Amino acid sequence: MPTPRRTERSRRPHDTRWGALAVTLMVGFMSLLDVTIVNVAVPSMQQGLDASSAAIQWIVSGYALTFGLTLVAGGRLGDVVGRRRMFVIGLIAFTVTSAMAGLAPNEQLLVVARLLQGAAAGFLTPQNSGLIQQMFSGAERGRAFGLFGTTVGVSSATGPVIGGLIIGAFGEDQGWRYVFFVNVPIGIVAMVLALRLLPPPEPREGTVRSQIDGVGALLLGLAVLAVLLPIIEAMARPATPLWFLVLLAPVLGWVFVRWERRVMRRRGAPLLDVSLFSEAPGYASGIVLGSTYFCGFAGVWLVLALYLQDGLGYTPLQSGLAVTPFAVGSAAASITAGRLVGRWGRRVTVTGLCLVLAGFAMLAVVAPLTSPEHQAAWLFVPLAVAGVGGGAVISPNITMTLASVPPRMGGAAGGALQTGQRIGTAVGAAVLTAAYRLTESAHGVPAAVSAAFTVALVFTVVALVMAVRELRIRPDLGEAAEPPKPSGTAPAHA
Repeated sequence: MPTPRRTERSRRPHDTRWGALAVTLMVGFMSLLDVTIVNVAVPSMQQGLDASSAAIQWIVSGYALTFGLTLVAGGRLGDVVGRRRMFVIGLIAFTVTSAMAGLAPNEQLLVVARLLQGAAAGFLTPQNSGLIQQMFSGAERGRAFGLFGTTVGVSSATGPVIGGLIIGAFGEDQGWRYVFFVNVPIGIVAMVLALRLLPPPEPREGTVRSQIDGVGALLLGLAVLAVLLPIIEAMARPATPLWFLVLLAPVLGWVFVRWERRVMRRRGAPLLDVSLFSEAPGYASGIVLGSTYFCGFAGVWLVLALYLQDGLGYTPLQSGLAVTPFAVGSAAASITAGRLVGRWGRRVTVTGLCLVLAGFAMLAVVAPLTSPEHQAAWLFVPLAVAGVGGGAVISPNITMTLASVPPRMGGAAGGALQTGQRIGTAVGAAVLTAAYRLTESAHGVPAAVSAAFTVALVFTVVALVMAVRELRIRPDLGEAAEPPKPSGTAPAHA
């Protein structure tokens, strides 16, 4: 008969699940915010540290690189050793590296701190999806993923606003430091709440070492690195010799899949159960759709920052406030979409992508044809429409992509989904920025904005085609989907 203490512990995940979700979303918002908030701090860092252009590129993009490298491994570690434990470890590392970044006396140490901070975020962030899989089911899971999708979308859109407010409050010379320091008190409070509210780890069979696939983690990390490193380097040097690495990425991906299948045949514990790509309805297509959407969605913010600050002379705060309609629309739509996805499935995503297309099309037309003096007012409606559409894309896609994933693999599967999003973010930022810069030099700023948004439109159209195809194949796929039974080759302890 269980002791009263054990009975109390067994009730805790149920009794505190919404409080636990609030803690994980607060931390998820903080870690995802650091992807975009640094963009508006670039002039402050250049002024305060006299940083070179190459160092600035690594300060901005190095975070995304190491973030993407550690997501799947971090998710799998959470599945194995306990998501609360990995959440707290990742949070401590993220808080410490944020303080290191804020205290950095030179550009070299700031680059190192940002690389470590991104790696910590990669271990921390996938615990969100894993904990949602663990704590929620049915309609509640749809609402929880809706809130998670809101966090993903709003963190990207509000980064410029929050960064502008911080730099405005602390000054151009040292304001960039407080962009990092703000994470420290939030991290400390979140640690206390996480230890109190997050569910304890479930019992596991076998040793931790026997359940960690180090070779698989290395192969997947090299594949992701082969994609992201040339893209990041090309944003500073388009003629970088590292482009050959892109050719190695599919080879490394193929070797990774073969290795994971070999591990499963031998009854081992894989890094990622690759049978999910064929057996979990909507998982593979959801990752591809989300990655493609992020190619267009994430690059928009860098283009708008270039346009409003460099092209029109806006301050970082004014630039951030100009894009708040997207954040507001995305937040409102994400919560509603999370509730509707169980009933309407992919129809929600298709509708959202149509609205994003309409908003981006209006932006491509309005920006070059309207008065620069009142540009923020002209951008209000297109950004709000695109924001509502974006909110109806991200959270439903997360819900449907992970709906059929068994909780035992929830962290690693969620890490793979977010790895796709990070790759999409890097590709989109590089391609849209290149379109903007090349067109600006030849035809001026208004045409450059139009060209960049046209590229974003192309990515969004491709994502819409994928969503329509998925709707025709699986019209009833939604939040209520049941996780598949483990395949015959999957290890029982995985």
